[in-house]
Amino acid sequence: MLYWAVVCLLIAIVAGVLGFGGIAAAATGIAQILFFVFLVLFVLALIFGIRGRSVPPPM
Repeated sequence: MLYWAVVCLLIAIVAGVLGFGGIAAAATGIAQILFFVFLVLFVLALIFGIRGRSVPPPM
């Protein structure tokens, strides 16, 4: 998902340089949404990964 956020960001940069303001704005919005979704999923994975670990029983 982070890959697609970077791709949309690159599309926005190229479109902005070439003068396509509407396309650049749309691609930037998509990149932002994907990036924040990635961050939320990353934090959830960290929380559940830490919570899911258990201490092995003593021998």
